[in-house]
Amino acid sequence: MSKSNFDSKVIKKGFPLLERSVNGSPIVYLDSAATSQKPIEVIERMNDYYKEINANVHRGAYHIAELATAEVEETRQKLHRFINSSSTKEIIFTKNATEAINLVAYSWGRSELNEGDVILLSSLEHHSNIVPWQQLSSERNIEIRWIPITHDGRLDLENIDELLKGVKLLCVTSVSNALGTINPVKELIEAAHKVGALCLVDACQSAPHFETDVTDLDADFIAFSGHKMCGPTGIGVLWGRLEILENMPPFLGGGEMILNVTSDGFTPNELPWKFEAGTPPIAEIIGLGVAISYLEKIGMGAIREHEQKLTSYALQMLNDRFGNDLVIHGPESSLERSGVLSLSYRDVHPHDLSQVLDQHGVCVRAGHHCCKPLMKLMGLPATARASLYIYNDESDIDVLADAINEAGKIFA
Repeated sequence: MSKSNFDSKVIKKGFPLLERSVNGSPIVYLDSAATSQKPIEVIERMNDYYKEINANVHRGAYHIAELATAEVEETRQKLHRFINSSSTKEIIFTKNATEAINLVAYSWGRSELNEGDVILLSSLEHHSNIVPWQQLSSERNIEIRWIPITHDGRLDLENIDELLKGVKLLCVTSVSNALGTINPVKELIEAAHKVGALCLVDACQSAPHFETDVTDLDADFIAFSGHKMCGPTGIGVLWGRLEILENMPPFLGGGEMILNVTSDGFTPNELPWKFEAGTPPIAEIIGLGVAISYLEKIGMGAIREHEQKLTSYALQMLNDRFGNDLVIHGPESSLERSGVLSLSYRDVHPHDLSQVLDQHGVCVRAGHHCCKPLMKLMGLPATARASLYIYNDESDIDVLADAINEAGKIFA
């Protein structure tokens, strides 16, 4: 689908859940930053797996086992192409991005980092890219530094050279899940490499929305989840640079991740299976493969263009309609942000606002969005977050605005 004929209304018809009504109103789903809806192709293909080729993979020599294995490895090949990796051996299946980051922390971190080493985190990170490093820090007495933020929710890089001194690992999100801020990841990776540090990128909020090219970024690790990019839950991806992965010890022990086991020890399997212990989430991997094909058919450039236009419309319309009563946190320009709109409305608590919006069929997320350190920096207990995707259009923003207006009447 080219940029010129992108039609979110046509796309929306392919998502069964979006045909529902909630509290007597057509559903307006604005929580894709938490999880996206699934197109019918993904749902049907996962059902077909269970009906037609349900068998374990990489082990059976019979026909349906070989078919299941082929589909799993086909998804790996699709991911290799989707993120432009140098080898399919660099594509590791995990159950989500959280597990992918923990894999790096437990395997690379515990084999490479020691007392006195430094990890640099951005203040925009999700808890998944904070807590594993805090756990490692408490075990090894590792220093954690933080990149501060500006008043409009962008990374303050004025002193980045000083912050990077002595750093062994930089962890940064490509796009903030709480504010929608798009970070200058490529520049940060380059700066990290200049001081000999590696860089791990949390790409959960970018991989579904615009092109991901790991070769161009020159990162060392990238993690993302299938369920935010039209795929199923229970499947995530870790990409790592081949030479780094080869030198890392296995994360989990058991079946599949070995070449040999004796009473005296074991020999780990080759990549990528060294990091894929046990039976994988087969149906979910197959579903992710279908989701990747679905997004590629639309075109990542077309997706980004649509969301940028829709975000621009939302920023202008909501600001014009509500003025100072409504604060949209984060960068002002749609060029510097994704389709995440983190809202504060008057003195209405975000949970109360979200409950009123739900009465009008509008689904938004209220809370700290697994970013408590960020919320503390901003002086906020929580926000109401509306997040946009391919099946949203201007009419959804209009319904959101009308529902906010109704909330204003209730809490006047």
